[in-house]
Amino acid sequence: MQVRTVSEITLYIKSLLDENPELADIWITGEISNYKRAASGHCYFTLQDGGAEIRCVMWRQQAARLQWAPQQGDLAEAHGSISVYEHGGVYQLYVDQLARGGVGLRWLQFLQLKERLAAEGLFDVEHKRQPPAWPKRIGVVTSPTGAAIQDILRVIGTRYPLVEVVISPTPVQGDEAPAGIVAAMERLDAASDIDTVIVARGGGSIEDLWAFNDERVARAIFASRAPVISGVGHETDLTITDLVADVHTATPSTAAAAAVPDGDELHSSLAERRGRLTELLEARLESERYALSQATRLLRRFDPLQRISEQRQKLDDLMQRATYSLLRRVELQRAHLSERLARMEGLDARRVLARGFAVVQDHASGERIRSIAQLSAGQALAIHLADGGARADIINTDLDRS
Repeated sequence: MQVRTVSEITLYIKSLLDENPELADIWITGEISNYKRAASGHCYFTLQDGGAEIRCVMWRQQAARLQWAPQQGDLAEAHGSISVYEHGGVYQLYVDQLARGGVGLRWLQFLQLKERLAAEGLFDVEHKRQPPAWPKRIGVVTSPTGAAIQDILRVIGTRYPLVEVVISPTPVQGDEAPAGIVAAMERLDAASDIDTVIVARGGGSIEDLWAFNDERVARAIFASRAPVISGVGHETDLTITDLVADVHTATPSTAAAAAVPDGDELHSSLAERRGRLTELLEARLESERYALSQATRLLRRFDPLQRISEQRQKLDDLMQRATYSLLRRVELQRAHLSERLARMEGLDARRVLARGFAVVQDHASGERIRSIAQLSAGQALAIHLADGGARADIINTDLDRS
């Protein structure tokens, strides 16, 4: 027979418990006893009923999420895994969730609904829609008297006061809350000008938030015409509403911030874009101005009117030169003519005759007498003088012998 040590048997028992899937994810209900919080922040207590008890430990990180203060004798439901504390040799429940009595059943219902809706695709990413970047009207499904609506209005008013907020009031906890939330969603869905819907309420216990785990609410959100932003509870809370919404945020304030742009960032972005646009316009104008200058230069170079003007100027120059040349030629011709006239005047017979000369012709033949040899006695002559003429007969001739 093999003899085992205490440590060996304890480890063996621990391995058996750790490998049992039913003990790794279990809910246990009972009364709280000997509850205490150590200086480290870890919590130690016992769950008991009329027939047995089990030791429990809740580490600091999980204990920090508790929204209630467990007291001696409180009925509670603890979720966690069972294992062995080797040093003490006892089995205990390592608690990750601790709720008031009755919530454990609700948590089971939550998980079942979550699994069923996930199988139908209500949580699928392809169904998620992005809210518009510049909304005009935002619908808010929440209590009109709670702190959540004040937080939402404050954030929207600070970030983007241009948007209109339409409140669709509803109870947000209690038995009437699920039907009220559905009716509020339907009212907003009937308005065609709602850009985005915010479904929100402030923090509370699991019981307070349970209306947002209702199947009717989930299906109303999924059927919404406008994108839905959820902001239910605190950062550590998670509801079916958060899973089916198009955008899940931690709180009503963050839901409001997700629904509208940041006015300050928008102003800075517009200023930056205005500067860039101004630079681009100035560069474009400079480029166009240079192109216009080049086009104007080419146009002037090939402009028909410009060429006509240049040709007209050339024509004027040619006409001036032609006129000058013609006048010069006329002057030369006039001078030449004057010279010829002078010469002709010098050869004019009348002028010669006026100096005492005469023209003698044979009266009968008209032949001009140039020599004495053409004369004979009794010949009739016609004598032309500068101021008249006469007729004469030759009596005799005398030949010049010199």
